[in-house]
Amino acid sequence: MVIKSPSATARSTVAIVLAGDAILLRVSGFDAKADLLEYLQGGRETLLWKLDGLGEYDIRRPLTPTGTNLLGLVKHLATGELIYFGDIFGRPHGERLPWLERGGDWNANMWAAPDETRDFITGLYQRAWNHTGATIAELPLDAPATVPWWGGAEVTLGRIVVHMTAETQRHAGHADIVRELIDGSVGLLRDGTNMSSDDPAWWRDYRDQVEQAARAAG
Repeated sequence: MVIKSPSATARSTVAIVLAGDAILLRVSGFDAKADLLEYLQGGRETLLWKLDGLGEYDIRRPLTPTGTNLLGLVKHLATGELIYFGDIFGRPHGERLPWLERGGDWNANMWAAPDETRDFITGLYQRAWNHTGATIAELPLDAPATVPWWGGAEVTLGRIVVHMTAETQRHAGHADIVRELIDGSVGLLRDGTNMSSDDPAWWRDYRDQVEQAARAAG
């Protein structure tokens, strides 16, 4: 038996197939590469947006006990894209990443050295996007690869796209919180903040309500 229903996007249809005790999903009209890249790109652009309007100190300074900082998040994700969509698929990216050569500094890709400029790191990230885009365009989603630091796990390009999208969106959330700690600026995307209000008084009242509820529960 097949039960058809519209998906969340107008261009695709989800068919729920009942095969004995198994339930299978078949999607038609679904451009997996395009949809995955849309979510990946949203996270990328948010990360760069979080740097806007800040000076060199603020984009670099650690705002958590574990050192989370805005420019370091961009550097980390630029490094990740070049490795995941370049090295493991045998597609040289031509970028020199000296921080990977620093013995013993496992977090070298999570912060920016004084001589690593904002333009250098953001430019590296954008070049990584181009390399990623070429890899995704030229290889099928079932193209195989091996990830040595995952214990030699056998993966596909599709899995790596999902992994990098999740990683990027996760760090975009980190960047949102870090930016709020710096100057109160918040929002999901440059063109759509997805916030309940833009009135500071509303947020003060809301925060007080949350604080009161926490105290009552505690």
